[in-house]
Amino acid sequence: MSSNLHQAGVKLLRQLGRHAELVMDVYLSGSVSESETNTADIEKLRKSDILWRPAPEQALRLKRSVRALLEEALSDERNRQIDSNVGSSLASIKTLAEHYKEARHNVDYAASEAYLADLNEHVYSFADSLRYSIRVLWSRINNEFGYVGTINAKIRENELAQQQVTELLNGLEMFQFSELGEIAGDIRELRKLLVTSLQDVLSECTQELSVVQGRLLELLGRFRQIRGRTRLLKGWLLYTDLHPDYSPSDHVSHKQLPALFNCAEALLAPAAVDVHSTLYEPELFDIVANIKRIDRLSSGAAHAEQDVSVALSQAEDFAIPDNPLKLAVDEYFCSVIDSGKSQSALEYLDEKALEWDRESWLYQVICGYEGLPEEHRQYFELEAIGEPDAVFNGNFIIQDVELWLA
Repeated sequence: MSSNLHQAGVKLLRQLGRHAELVMDVYLSGSVSESETNTADIEKLRKSDILWRPAPEQALRLKRSVRALLEEALSDERNRQIDSNVGSSLASIKTLAEHYKEARHNVDYAASEAYLADLNEHVYSFADSLRYSIRVLWSRINNEFGYVGTINAKIRENELAQQQVTELLNGLEMFQFSELGEIAGDIRELRKLLVTSLQDVLSECTQELSVVQGRLLELLGRFRQIRGRTRLLKGWLLYTDLHPDYSPSDHVSHKQLPALFNCAEALLAPAAVDVHSTLYEPELFDIVANIKRIDRLSSGAAHAEQDVSVALSQAEDFAIPDNPLKLAVDEYFCSVIDSGKSQSALEYLDEKALEWDRESWLYQVICGYEGLPEEHRQYFELEAIGEPDAVFNGNFIIQDVELWLA
């Protein structure tokens, strides 16, 4: 029997190779027109069941099996056929497994090997068909259904793909591995095919189909959004065609703007006073000074009237004198500003013949620099002049400081 199948297969492939150009013409055009030049070739292909006539008055076409072979081999984007009949494949797999178990029980090794080979072919063909269906779905998604030209057609194709995914997922739920495990029993070959291989394939394909389903829903939402905007634009164009004298009114002058035109963001963002900023101190003091204090007496409280004599007199003025060392440091800063050049603190001390202790003078210069407000300090640069301690690591002995304008 296998020898006859081999010969028939070789004959069929030779027919395809010998008439490859004619087969591809029929594949692309859908049918073939009979003429005197190709009558003999067409008759050979018809006898080989490569071409067939659906009805007596119709033209010859390719058999579905041959067309499916070419669509898959050529990765034709027009191939949108997905085999979602999982139940038939499952029934065939169970039947062949029972045949194999019976032949094995009857010690018919030849039949058992033949049934095992058929079972292997069915399992791997089912897995390949399932993966092929997922590849077809992904190609349609990545192409965004580019084989159709309108948004409505894309939406219909998307809904068809979603229906096919749902059918595939429902079909995969029919696989009960507890039942398949009972059929396989303790036969290692059957457990490998019916439990291990199928479970791996179904787990992988179920996850990928879930991703495909989510991508289809996302794509469908985008298509519907495009269709809605297209309908709005077409309606507007139709309205302007029916009313050629239409001119939009000045919507800015209206008190209530239409929602379509009221899409601009606010010009001024929400703001608040920074009470921690020193720049606003005069304004804040003025606001606080204008706050009036209101004392309300409770209705149930009794207060005795007392005669109190108050004498108002002008408060005596007093002032805290500034530290003379601090004033000298301020003059040093002003001298740097006037000259515009860098100047050493000790050189300024010697030049002005000031009587301050040298170490106290350096401390006050550093403190004066650090005590400046941030907006004033950024105009100065202070650099310490000294050398590292010869005994203790990490100690730097400051011998002088130099100040200049930044």
